[in-house]
Amino acid sequence: MTLIGSLIIAFSMYSRIPMPRITWTEERMGYVMCFFPLVGAVMGVFLWLFGEAAQALELGLSYGVGGTILPILVTGGIHLDGFIDVSDARSSYGDKAKKLEILKDPHIGAFAIIRLAVYLLVYLAVFTELPRKKLPVMGAVYVLTRAMSGLSVVAFPKAKKDGLAASFSDRARKRTVMWVMTCYGAACLGFLFWREGWLSAAVTAAVSALLFWRYHRMAGREFGGITGDLAGWFLQVGELGLMAAAVVVTRI
Repeated sequence: MTLIGSLIIAFSMYSRIPMPRITWTEERMGYVMCFFPLVGAVMGVFLWLFGEAAQALELGLSYGVGGTILPILVTGGIHLDGFIDVSDARSSYGDKAKKLEILKDPHIGAFAIIRLAVYLLVYLAVFTELPRKKLPVMGAVYVLTRAMSGLSVVAFPKAKKDGLAASFSDRARKRTVMWVMTCYGAACLGFLFWREGWLSAAVTAAVSALLFWRYHRMAGREFGGITGDLAGWFLQVGELGLMAAAVVVTRI
């Protein structure tokens, strides 16, 4: 029952999919991150179903719009909220303390709105260029980015002793989570190799490593470590970056 409870908490926290109410015990919290990537797997199923419907209905622009908003509808925008907050903080060009203070501010600055608009427009453009037969690649991307984000929560230094990232990290079974996240990552790359070939898997691995390195470097240099908002920021950047890489591979 502990693992089932951890699964329910993961989906309750990181998606809008209805889940039964349960108590968030310390034991259940220890394995929540292990199930975080499964939210991405469910998103991949939803995306595949959407792609089938879009093909049957011969959707044009609506296909791109639907693919852009589907992740937001499933997650409730929890990761996009982190992207907005981090964009706001980084736009201040303040010191670490100032940026961390901005992350806690519930108000949204003008630069964050601009970056959000640009992000969504770029996401729309890139998704529209992704052939429908490549939608399973995005399912793997959804899982892989959550595996990397979850790995960072338990492995990277924290900017604060409180907050969502610190709370999940403190309660997590870190060795188990790190091993499980590594398995998710390997499974995603194996799936891409099986379905798309070595080039897709190699490019995805290289881009993922580059984005993960940049995330670690930026978080440490600008914030003194990661927070829940930064983990969400990375997930959104990772999704867009890996989707763009998938589009490039289709052109080669």
